[in-house]
Amino acid sequence: MRIEQMTDRALHRLDTVYVELRARLVRMAVADDGMSTAEYAIGTIAAAAFGAVLYGVVTGDSIVNALTKIIDRALNTAV
Repeated sequence: MRIEQMTDRALHRLDTVYVELRARLVRMAVADDGMSTAEYAIGTIAAAAFGAVLYGVVTGDSIVNALTKIIDRALNTAV
């Protein structure tokens, strides 16, 4: 159906639906109820996971050996 063929009532209804939809989208974009709690929870989980991975990497044999060699070389250099 072409816009020219729509009745005034149909155009009014379409305009009303558009206004209502736009208002809902604005409320959804602005409302942040409960967002801070969820963000803190996700941030805490991510930090804990990163800490666990970092601990696993640092306590692994290859990293400990590499760090030990670097420290030994630094302490045993002739001045």
